Amino acid sequence: MAYLFNHRHFYEGLKEGKLLGLVCKSCGKYTVPAKICCAECGSTEIEAVQLSGKGKIKTYTVIRVAPEGFTPPYILAMVELEEGPWLMGNVEGCGTELSDAELIEKNVILGHKVHPPAVYSAGEVVSIAFFLE
Repeated sequence: MAYLFNHRHFYEGLKEGKLLGLVCKSCGKYTVPAKICCAECGSTEIEAVQLSGKGKIKTYTVIRVAPEGFTPPYILAMVELEEGPWLMGNVEGCGTELSDAELIEKNVILGHKVHPPAVYSAGEVVSIAFFLE
């Protein structure tokens, strides 16, 4: 079976300002990022779609010791997208001093950041970013 939609498509879409994922023709659930089958029911009857990129912060942590190419401290959050799946990314546009419980349930919109090649990467790195609405 060939991949309908792979991680390269996902990250290229991010760089164009699009959140690309899959919708299952069997159960109707969305999967982000790409997998070979539906994350909910395991069906391979899936198709690539563009998602809204809007969601709500469900949980987060402050990263104080970061991997190469990232400058700490920063907020890393799990966001529940309008379409249902959860996606992890950095929260941009607010300092870590604002990262108290009031961030939970805040509306965000998807963006991205491009980082230069790191020691263990095969080129530039694209990371998911969320911006407070």
